[in-house]
Amino acid sequence: MVLDIRMDDVVKLRKQHPCGSDEWRVVRLGADIGLKCLGCGRRILVPRSQLQRQIKAFISRGEPTQFPWAPEDKESGG
Repeated sequence: MVLDIRMDDVVKLRKQHPCGSDEWRVVRLGADIGLKCLGCGRRILVPRSQLQRQIKAFISRGEPTQFPWAPEDKESGG
């Protein structure tokens, strides 16, 4: 099952960063997920499969990603 990870999500990971913080902001999406430590500002890349196992909780959620090629939801007119 693929976890719904969004830009600007703030996640709590199972292990603490050496600076003492365990909260990270998602700054890049793809096969590798870019994270920025909210304690010290360090940036890391983590494979998506590894991150799915490490996430303990979502602290806050970012906006859903809008893809330019996805069809828009339109109400059916009568």
